[in-house]
Amino acid sequence: MSQSPPLSQDQVAQFAADGYLLVKNLLADDETALLRQAARADALMQQRAMKVADASGRSTNLSLWNHPGDDIYGTIARSRRIVDAMEQLLGGEVYHYHSKLSAKQPKTGGAWEWHQDYGYWYQNGCLFPMLASVMIAVDASTRENGCLQVLRGSHLIGRVDHGRYGDQTGADPERVKWAKQRLEQVYCEMDPGDGLYFHSNTLHASDANQSDKPRWMLLCCYNAARNDPFDDSHHPRYTPLEKVDDEAIRRIGAKGAAAEQEFLQQEADATTG
Repeated sequence: MSQSPPLSQDQVAQFAADGYLLVKNLLADDETALLRQAARADALMQQRAMKVADASGRSTNLSLWNHPGDDIYGTIARSRRIVDAMEQLLGGEVYHYHSKLSAKQPKTGGAWEWHQDYGYWYQNGCLFPMLASVMIAVDASTRENGCLQVLRGSHLIGRVDHGRYGDQTGADPERVKWAKQRLEQVYCEMDPGDGLYFHSNTLHASDANQSDKPRWMLLCCYNAARNDPFDDSHHPRYTPLEKVDDEAIRRIGAKGAAAEQEFLQQEADATTG
């Protein structure tokens, strides 16, 4: 018996028009609690985190891995509700491009420059911008603690040139300035468990965490199978993705990363994206 697609036609159309889609309660409260419990206690994840500095010297802790492991993060990344939705948005089979845990600590968490993910994934041999991410809120994400900001419809601009700003890769400031004048800037405030799907050409940024509350996010990134990169890079070429049923998240529980999980090291990633 086939399952109904997770997204409605209106949601798919909204993503196509806006370049992003907010899905409330993508994870149930108990699933979000398991994710938060695992992430907070995951010594290996925190040990392997890269410190990505912004222009002011504040930093975000970023742990990044290419292949989904046998843990709660990999189970979420392979769950049908997320992968099937991504296949609706990208129009066909997808594979796991990479995932990352982004941790903005209270008062010290850094900002992210305006950028497009395809601004650097283009350099990895991805011929088309047939990639997207889903950002899942581990904590409440607010203006005060540096929620994601997007320019509505900016994915229709196409790829913008990118350069280095501090330790980060950012979009051409002149293009961003004009895009901000013509497009709506949206602060994507999220409750724990909410998911934000966004296109790889959507311009997005976030401010520093000025609050006394943490802002942790799990991001799962996907590439269309038909967009298999033509060259090797620090992210994988097409690797078939084995989906799991949604209940697998509860079955796996608050299981953190295993010792054999391979994390990307900062020196291997010229984009820190």
